[in-house]
Amino acid sequence: MAEKIRNFFAKKKRDALFKGLGPGHKLNDSASSSTSSVPKPKESIKRSEPTEATRQAAEAALIRLSGQKKDTQFNTSAAAIRTKVIQKLEAEKKASSVDATPHTSNIPEHLEASPHLAVRGVYFRCPLISEEILTKEEWRPKIKEFLFQQLEEERALTACLIIHSCNFSRSKVTECVDLLVRYLDNIIGNPSETKFHKIRCSNANFKDKVLPILGSTELLYAAGFRQQTIALNEAEDDFWVFHPENIEGIEDLQSIRESLKLGSRVELELDRNVQVLNAGEAIKRIELPSDFYALTADEIKKEQQAKSEAMDKQMQLRTKAMREKDEIREIKKYKFALIRIRFPDGLYLQGTFYVYEKFSEVLNFVQNNLDSDLPFVLAVSTSHKFENSDSDQSLQQLKLVPASTLIFQWDPSIADSVPKENFTYLKPELLMTLQSL
Repeated sequence: MAEKIRNFFAKKKRDALFKGLGPGHKLNDSASSSTSSVPKPKESIKRSEPTEATRQAAEAALIRLSGQKKDTQFNTSAAAIRTKVIQKLEAEKKASSVDATPHTSNIPEHLEASPHLAVRGVYFRCPLISEEILTKEEWRPKIKEFLFQQLEEERALTACLIIHSCNFSRSKVTECVDLLVRYLDNIIGNPSETKFHKIRCSNANFKDKVLPILGSTELLYAAGFRQQTIALNEAEDDFWVFHPENIEGIEDLQSIRESLKLGSRVELELDRNVQVLNAGEAIKRIELPSDFYALTADEIKKEQQAKSEAMDKQMQLRTKAMREKDEIREIKKYKFALIRIRFPDGLYLQGTFYVYEKFSEVLNFVQNNLDSDLPFVLAVSTSHKFENSDSDQSLQQLKLVPASTLIFQWDPSIADSVPKENFTYLKPELLMTLQSL
């Protein structure tokens, strides 16, 4: 059944990919000559000492960069970027073309937030369904709609996915799954016992633990149950009744049971929400929205009220162990981390990460947005540089939560060879999204 679930997701992802490629063309159609390529994600960067081949490649890249004509270099000054943006917008207006700027422009506009917020919220992707970038709350109805559309194609598997993907309370889902598994186990272990073939709809456990959970009745239907009114003791009551002829065999129930216990669900992918900021914006926009917290709004309010008590603690003589314990407790309040990379030209690259993601993901994030493949290192404001051993550490372990600014530096092996002026660090198309022009 695990293989069946993997195949289900693989098929849906292929379908979503083909839909995103646009209309097809005949083989003799001239339009078919221009093929679309799907970019492959770069592999996680493994930081190591530059090899001789790497040094030679870096030298070649530097020679290539230094050989460029001065008038073709991308000027990263705010004025030049503003001019470029204005020219681009005017050209688009005349041509009535669709904006082709990076995905950050696809993030939905919400009500005007505080100008001091570093980001407006946390956004996600779901390639299984579409390429939209939405909040988790906005994705929930879309996931529900998508799964219910798949019921006719694969009812049992889809019902399991609905149960685990479309219900907010994980504890209530667990209770529902345990009860459904018990119903199935009773039939699997005693297929001829008719007393296990009926579930009374008025039963308290069924009403409280199964009925409120989306997908539960769809799963019972897939398992061979049907709703039926039965007369008992001169009264009638509604039941879900198991009919063996509705399934191919007991193996079907075992397969459904395995899917339920496996707990597979439609997962969302965190969008980095890539932004480029100038120094002024980076200093002004420092507050994190409530989405970053692992606490509810009321719990956050209580934490704010507790800060006055923390001030009293600062006046007390406290051991190192006590301070570290408070620091760990503070870090655990957050689900996400905001990482900013400061470049020598004064610009900041900003992205959102899970607190448990490895530092190698930050390195990968920086590399994917650089305009060159030259080796680099990241450091903190105290000049401490991150080592190879830090790549497998989580952002939480490295105490980069909830927000940190790292300093971009070239690897010492090439630092003296890279031009100090008029050098483009970030990709030009990313610079076009520079905030607050």
